[in-house]
Amino acid sequence: MELRGAKVKQQRTKRAIETGHNRTLVAGAVFGVLFLVLAGRVVDLSLLRGNQEPELVTSPAREEIETSRANIMDRNGILVATSLPTDSLFVDSKAFLEAGEKPTMAARKLSRLLPELSMDKAVKHLASGKRFEYLVRNLTPEQKYQVNLLGIPGLHFQREERRTYPQGPLLSHVLGYTDVDGRGIAGIEKSFDHQLRAPDGTLQLSIDVRVQSVMRQALQEAIDEFKALGGAGVVMDVQTGELLSLVSLPDYDPNDTNTIQGDAGFNRATKGVYEMGSIFKLINTAMALDSGVVNINDTFDASKPLRIGRFSISDYHAHKRALTVPEILVFSSNIGSAQIALEAGADLQREYLDRLGLLNTTSVEIPEVGAPLVPVTWRKSSIMTISYGHGIAVSPLQLDSAISAIANGGVLHSPTLLKIKKGEKLPAQRVISQKTSEQMRKLMRLVVLQGSGKNANSKYYRVGGKTGTADKQEGGKYNEHTRISSFIGVFPMENPRYAVLAMVDGPQGIKRTFGYATAGWVAAPIVKKVVDRIGPMLGMSPSPAVEEAYKPGDPLFIKTKG
Repeated sequence: MELRGAKVKQQRTKRAIETGHNRTLVAGAVFGVLFLVLAGRVVDLSLLRGNQEPELVTSPAREEIETSRANIMDRNGILVATSLPTDSLFVDSKAFLEAGEKPTMAARKLSRLLPELSMDKAVKHLASGKRFEYLVRNLTPEQKYQVNLLGIPGLHFQREERRTYPQGPLLSHVLGYTDVDGRGIAGIEKSFDHQLRAPDGTLQLSIDVRVQSVMRQALQEAIDEFKALGGAGVVMDVQTGELLSLVSLPDYDPNDTNTIQGDAGFNRATKGVYEMGSIFKLINTAMALDSGVVNINDTFDASKPLRIGRFSISDYHAHKRALTVPEILVFSSNIGSAQIALEAGADLQREYLDRLGLLNTTSVEIPEVGAPLVPVTWRKSSIMTISYGHGIAVSPLQLDSAISAIANGGVLHSPTLLKIKKGEKLPAQRVISQKTSEQMRKLMRLVVLQGSGKNANSKYYRVGGKTGTADKQEGGKYNEHTRISSFIGVFPMENPRYAVLAMVDGPQGIKRTFGYATAGWVAAPIVKKVVDRIGPMLGMSPSPAVEEAYKPGDPLFIKTKG
């Protein structure tokens, strides 16, 4: 009996040991699985998702943050606008207060680290009791690190993006900028805001950053030397309408919107409209020749000023004799130009100005575009003054486009800031005949060789163009002490490819120029400098060395004296 009881006891002990062993195995397996899950989660968070921020606060009232914006390139593929990941600091004020923190103390620490965060704003947001309030947008990595070190409860980071412009101020008036939420506010960024929100695309501009840099530097040097208010520069491909450069000074850094102060945000090249002076004589002459109102051999009496009411029209450098049509342009005679315009009449003048796009707002891919100022009533005085660029105000871009058409064979192309794809043809309109354009090219070249544009003459390329000096209006009257000085040059004249316009607003005479601040001294040298520098960049071969000289008896012969 005792033996049997011992045997039963032994079996129970064995079963207990087996049960304990099985339970130990099961527990070990469960813990093993849990360990693997935990290890996997650690790897996932630390290695696979280390560059992502978890969404710590959700609110149905919050809009989903745009995570990407397409790049913008120049015509050669150089990056001019892109988006970079950044972090913004926000506070869960409820969690902050529940942790027993004091808003004033925390705000003091934060405002010391983050200069853009005022003490009052920090206290207000920390004490609001709201679950989500931004404190500072777009922190630097160092700022994020320092804020983390503070260990303030309720502070979190939101992954966002910041629009960055690698070229700084260089293309500010072309590109514009975005707000803190990545929405386009000005320039290309605003015009193409919807397209740029598609992250897979890239917007390619017609702008060449090399040409833009040359124009900006040359223009700034002139503004500094002549103590001017500002200026504008345009380089256009006369065969396509593509803009290789569009500069307005002063400008700003789109990376720092605090630099948009005073005139820095005003686009003088497209938004500003100005009386551009004698450059309009190119338009006046082209109109008269193309319409048949005059021919190249006609002469007009410029021996004395013209009287119109209580005003008179005189020449800056009077020759006091009859002038041929070429001489009127080369000597920049207001008297002769006004007489040519009167021969044409108001209707024809308006027709050609309209053909050349000077009576309507220019169509270009940025919102900052100014409307031209034209006479309400086209009187006789309007006809005469418009012939030499007074009484009508247009943008530098408009004028560059119009002169491009006069020089390129007579075809007007709409200016564009987008690169035209190879083989793509955009709409164009014939505005003058091929013959008239050929005549105008010869006349433009004469202006540079023998007229007021001599300082634009290049050693390497045949440049043709025209100066324009116009007194600015102040209080409804012209102030002879403040002016707009401009020059437009086209090169190479044997086969025009680019039109270069430089405009300087309010230059002051200096000792080197004998006190003059006219276009021949101020703007013409800018164009020469730009042409000499960008020609090789753009693959332009130097012009042939031999150039035809006109002899007495030829309509294009210019008698410089007497």
